[in-house]
Amino acid sequence: QVQLVESGGGLVQAGGSLRLSCAASGSIFSIGAMGWYRQPPGKQRELVAIIIRGGITNYVDSVKGRFTISRDNAKNTVYLQMNNLKPEDTAVYYCNAAIDRRDYWGQGTQVTVSS
Repeated sequence: QVQLVESGGGLVQAGGSLRLSCAASGSIFSIGAMGWYRQPPGKQRELVAIIIRGGITNYVDSVKGRFTISRDNAKNTVYLQMNNLKPEDTAVYYCNAAIDRRDYWGQGTQVTVSS
């Protein structure tokens, strides 16, 4: 059974930093794209950043220059380094991965940025 387990969320003041991690475990042959999504209170889930296996990345405009997505293929783990956090970054953050041609989601981790 494949699972994605996230960690690293929490409460931080505006201007601060957090690093999210998401580790995939279970019977895994190959992982394709890995990404982070977020769902602010009362809003729809949106893509924040994505990284393919070769390392090419893409970001939503609102986080460019502040967030960095990376992955460690040997550890089946994706990271999201979030710097200069703003109150509007407050959301539940979910990781997503394409594993053996199936789509998997983590359970979500809360990020709260106070002003």
